[in-house]
Amino acid sequence: MSTVKVKIKCADGRESVLPVVVPETEAIRELAHRLHKAGRAWQGEAFGWQAEYVSQREVPPLQSRMGFTPAEFCIGESGVWFFSLMWENGRTADPVEFLDDSGLIR
Repeated sequence: MSTVKVKIKCADGRESVLPVVVPETEAIRELAHRLHKAGRAWQGEAFGWQAEYVSQREVPPLQSRMGFTPAEFCIGESGVWFFSLMWENGRTADPVEFLDDSGLIR
């Protein structure tokens, strides 16, 4: 875990800078893979952030060419810090990862 600063835009247009703790990516991957192996939906708090795992469904997403709805794990808050894994190539394939760290101050 590491503490970083993030810039948050307030409703009145001002910006605030706050410290947040971001977990190590490998620890997140381990949790996501454990949940994926179990294959059961889960929602809760992990590493101090809201997180969710949704298992694969055989029904394809609306207006999609995919033959199934892929399993997905996500953690964080979009626009601040957010990380997700999606098993879009099937249950046994490596997941595709997405990181939104646009709110972090570098």
